[in-house]
Amino acid sequence: MKKVDLPKAFVERVSRDSFLGTSLLKALNEEQPIAIRMNSSKGASVFTNLEEIPWSENGFYLPERPIFTLDPHFHGGRYYPQEAGSQFIDTILRQLELPEEPVVLDLCAAPGGKSTLIADFLGGKGLLLANEVIQNRSKILKENLTKWGAKNTLVSNNDPSDFGELKSLFDCILIDAPCSGEGMFRKDPDARNEWSPESVNLCAARQKRIVMDVWDSLKPNGFLIYSTCTFNAQENEENVRWILEQTDSRIYPLHLPFAKEGRDGLGYYALPSELKTEGFYVVALQKQGEARSPKNKSRKKSTLTRLKPETWFKDWIGDSPSELVQWNNYLFAIPEGMFELAETLHSYLRIIKLGTELGEISRKGLIPNEALALDQATLSDRVPDIPLTREQALHYLKGDTFNLEGKHGFHTVSFEGTKLGWIKHLGNRFNNLFPKEWRIRMRID
Repeated sequence: MKKVDLPKAFVERVSRDSFLGTSLLKALNEEQPIAIRMNSSKGASVFTNLEEIPWSENGFYLPERPIFTLDPHFHGGRYYPQEAGSQFIDTILRQLELPEEPVVLDLCAAPGGKSTLIADFLGGKGLLLANEVIQNRSKILKENLTKWGAKNTLVSNNDPSDFGELKSLFDCILIDAPCSGEGMFRKDPDARNEWSPESVNLCAARQKRIVMDVWDSLKPNGFLIYSTCTFNAQENEENVRWILEQTDSRIYPLHLPFAKEGRDGLGYYALPSELKTEGFYVVALQKQGEARSPKNKSRKKSTLTRLKPETWFKDWIGDSPSELVQWNNYLFAIPEGMFELAETLHSYLRIIKLGTELGEISRKGLIPNEALALDQATLSDRVPDIPLTREQALHYLKGDTFNLEGKHGFHTVSFEGTKLGWIKHLGNRFNNLFPKEWRIRMRID
C-alpha cells in the first residue's frame, strides 16, 4: 500500500496545539493495535492469553491482525473487531444512572460495533434501536446485529430528522457523529486523502443539526453520549459548548482515569500517543427540564400483530420470555413487555430489523430465518445441530455443499459451539441456507 503523508494543514494545526502535542503526529505513523470485543451471550472467549482492555469488560488486544474472514467464530458473532478507544462507551454506560430496562438509540450506528457493545451492556433487558441513514450501510448494520444475536435490538433506516415526533422516548442516545476522521489517519489512509479544513467546517455544522434533530426524543434526565473519531476542538469541545447553550443540559461527570480530559474539562480523548487506541472523543450530557407533550400528528397504521404462543412454537424457540409478533407472513420474537414500544417505533420509522426474525410462516410450518440460529438465547435446544470441522465450516460459509450425514429436515450447523446458520437436509444431500449476501467471497484454501 502506498504511503500517504499526513495532510499539511493538519500537521501545521497540531504542531501549534499544545493540547495534542507533536507526539501525536509520530503516533499516527506507527502500527495500529488490533482489538476485539467478545460476545458475552455466546460463551467463553475463543482466544487465550490476551491482553485485556482496561476500560472494556469484554475487550481484548490481539497480538497481530488475523484474517477475520477465515474465522467461523467471526461469522457466528462470537466476537467483533472493534478499535479499543471506541470501547470507552462500555465503561461510560456502566456509570450512567439508567433505569433497569432502558430504551437506547444508537443514531449513527453503522457498521454496528457500538450497537453490539450496547446490546452486550443491556444483557437482554430494555431495548436498543440502532439507526443508519444510508441504506447500504443500514444493511451492514442489520447483518452485524443479527449475527450478535440479541432479540431486544431493532434497526431503522431513517434520517435523524425523522425522530422529531418521538417525544421523550429514549433514556439514552448515542450520537457517534459523522466527522472529519482525524482519529482514523493511522487506520485508514483514505481518511488522510479525504480530510480538509473545509470538511471540518462541514462536519461541525452537520453534527449540530443531527443533535438538534433528535434532542426532543430524549427523556428529561436522559443521557446524550456524543462522540467523534477526530481531534479538533471545532467538532468536539466547541460543539459541546454550543449544545449546552442551545439546550437545557449539563455535563455528566464521568470517571475515566485512563483518558485525557478534553480542553476546558469538556469530555475525554483517547489519543494514540498516550493509549493503545486510534483517536476518539466522547462526552456525556444529561438533559434537564420537563417532558414535552407529543404533537397529535397522524402516523401510519402499524401492521404488527401480537400472537399467542402455540404448541408448535416450542419446536423452534426456547424458554426465554418473548413476545411473538407477526409482520406480514413473517414471525419475530421481541422481549416480553416491548410490543407497544416496538409498534410505536414501527409506525414512525422504517424498521428493517425487528427483534429476532424467527422465519416465514408457510403452509408446511416455519421456514427458519438465519437470525434464529444466531440468537442462541431464543433458539430451542430441541432444534438438531450438526457440528462442523473448520474446513467444513468455511465451505458452508462460502455457500458450498458437501457430504454431511443427518436426518431429513432443518438443522443448525455450528463450529466449536458457535452457531453459524441453517441447512435443510434432504436425506442424501442438503441445501445450504446461509444468506447469499453474507457468503465468503475470498479463497479459503
